[in-house]
Amino acid sequence: MVWVIDLLIEVTGAILILVAFALAQFRGLDRHGALYLVLNLVGAVLLAGSAAIHRQWGFLLLQNVWGLVALWDLLGLVRRRGALS
Repeated sequence: MVWVIDLLIEVTGAILILVAFALAQFRGLDRHGALYLVLNLVGAVLLAGSAAIHRQWGFLLLQNVWGLVALWDLLGLVRRRGALS
């Protein structure tokens, strides 16, 4: 049963990142907008957690960097919006 939960976490993480990518490509979703960044951040966190559990170090590195880049841009977006108000 644990493998089912693990599979759901992995697939959900991948789907979130792929949805963000597809929307950016086909629907013109802003790659610097909050929705794109949150989808990437949550997807990367889910996949990084799975990679850590399975000791997939290369994939863990990839997802950590992916998540940090999304988080960095998201924090910049929050700071810019705060400066405007």
